[in-house]
Amino acid sequence: MKKFKIEDSVMLLIDHQAGTLNFAANRSHDIIISRTRALARVAKELNIPVVLTTSQEDRAQGPLIKDLQEILPAQYENRIKRAGVTNAWNDPAYKAAVLEAAAGRKNVIMAGLTNDVCIVWPSISMQEEGFDVQVVIDAGGSPTEIADDVARRTWEGQGVRTTSFNQLISELVHSWATPEGEKVIPILFEEIFSKLI
Repeated sequence: MKKFKIEDSVMLLIDHQAGTLNFAANRSHDIIISRTRALARVAKELNIPVVLTTSQEDRAQGPLIKDLQEILPAQYENRIKRAGVTNAWNDPAYKAAVLEAAAGRKNVIMAGLTNDVCIVWPSISMQEEGFDVQVVIDAGGSPTEIADDVARRTWEGQGVRTTSFNQLISELVHSWATPEGEKVIPILFEEIFSKLI
């Protein structure tokens, strides 16, 4: 297994919308939001390129959660507003934005709502096109545990890896004693560990 490195990774946060959050019933919304916030903060701190996208903001899905607007204001302003295509990778504007942001990086960190619709298909499509994709499963969710499990099995069957926030970050920084590790420790405690006590 090839481990992801900071310098060869790009982060894609897909459809973390206020309304779509309600479609994720298999996982606490607090967990989804805290992991999503943590991913965004880590990407910002470590200079990992991030692309944000939404689907049908003017409908039930609603706007992106305010956390992403606050943490990544530039990416929020440049978010790709899809008209409804479920596989974001099939949206020409989104694909172009991702390729520009990636600038040759082939490792994709992906998370979003919902895993069983908005994550399963682009993760597989990108894997098929030569990217190495990891889905951060606890920064997303599905309507049911069965739906989440089926989505996970489907993408894993096509070579996409499943990870969690903590596992991904430990993979990226390699050691908490590195400069990168030192940068993310406060984020881990503020967004994750403080809420476990």
